[in-house]
Amino acid sequence: MGYNTKGDKMKLSVIGLGYVGLIQAAGMAKLGYDVIGLDIDKKKVSDINKKLPPIYEKGLKELLDEIVPKKFTATTDMKKAIMESDVTFISVGTPSKKEGSMSMHQLEAVVKQIGVFLKKKKYHVFVVKSTVIPGTCENIVVKELEAKSKKKFGKDFSVVMNPEFLKEGDAIDDFFKPDRIILGSSDKKGLEKIKEVYAWFKCPIVESGFKEAEMIKYASNAFLATKISFINEIGNISKRMGIDANMVSKGIGFDKRINHYFLRSGIGFGGSCFPKDVNAIVYKATEIGYTPRLLRSVLDVNRDQPIRLLELLEQRGPVKGKKIGLLGLTFKAGTDDIRESPALQIVKELLMEEAELCLYDPEAMEKVKRFFPHLKYAKTGQELVNKSDVVLILTEWPQFRNLDYGDKQVIDGKNLFYDTTIKRPKNYEGVCW
Repeated sequence: MGYNTKGDKMKLSVIGLGYVGLIQAAGMAKLGYDVIGLDIDKKKVSDINKKLPPIYEKGLKELLDEIVPKKFTATTDMKKAIMESDVTFISVGTPSKKEGSMSMHQLEAVVKQIGVFLKKKKYHVFVVKSTVIPGTCENIVVKELEAKSKKKFGKDFSVVMNPEFLKEGDAIDDFFKPDRIILGSSDKKGLEKIKEVYAWFKCPIVESGFKEAEMIKYASNAFLATKISFINEIGNISKRMGIDANMVSKGIGFDKRINHYFLRSGIGFGGSCFPKDVNAIVYKATEIGYTPRLLRSVLDVNRDQPIRLLELLEQRGPVKGKKIGLLGLTFKAGTDDIRESPALQIVKELLMEEAELCLYDPEAMEKVKRFFPHLKYAKTGQELVNKSDVVLILTEWPQFRNLDYGDKQVIDGKNLFYDTTIKRPKNYEGVCW
């Protein structure tokens, strides 16, 4: 990538080597920083040190080959990670609870551990990458660090909120070419230190308070989720009126105020961010006495969208006993992430209808087999098509465009053939276009 390496003056640690943390650690190591990554999962740590990526992400294997162990090593030793670094990025998970709120258990536990080692440090900067509800940095991170270390925020240590905006499947490119960098804190010294860490990047750097930076993350994801549910609603209406919703999307996408990103209709959004984050901000809004009608509608539309595909399938005859092939199981192409994937909802619905299912995904088969070990799985996409009466396209993997569908019925839930220059299957129908 052609980056210079003056970053060896500052040593970094990253706590939590999940999706966000691993990309952050690897990216910083590529820029020349010495990086220690910490995780409690011993197998994950071992795999990383063997240059084996624990997740599928384009370019990650090649990046690990280049930086491990020269600039990046992983460990389970918290003391080593803190004591041998100047800046620590915290990227532990903040999963959703059943009622929609966000669990801070992992974050609180990690911060308390960090506070113990902070006692022996002269000065340290902590950067929160985890997605957290506004108020978390002040009310949990700063307070717990002060309580456990007996040191003072702004004098002995600093905390900066630095939300991530990575797209799965394009995360490495997003890391090196961000649209903007958000840094939130009330401590100028900490902000200046992290601006120095990010001195490599040419994008705008937005400085704010803690709460503003925390809210920016939620607002961004909520807006993008809204765009998806909006175009799905327009698509549902357009399909009933015999209107090409893809042409509508193309037409409005040229408006600079709207643009074409996130305007491809389909069976809805999934993954680790949009469902969790929109639910969390809806829960928080309700908790403080505000009814977020728009965001609730965004979730309602998204929840119903996979049902549109099943309705189309049922219009073609009884589902019971029919051989149905499901192409794609991840929530989007370019990843092995099946969290909140609409495809899995469709699998469950079809099993209740007693359909005969066959599944295929180029990256997520082993993960899905843990949940549905009794189902049939094809070795290739073409094998699945050949064995099916009806094919449902549930992830927009580009290689699915090149399959020979013959006369098989094809229902596309991810707008794989959005580009009108690509020839569609003979017996093809889209969910809302």
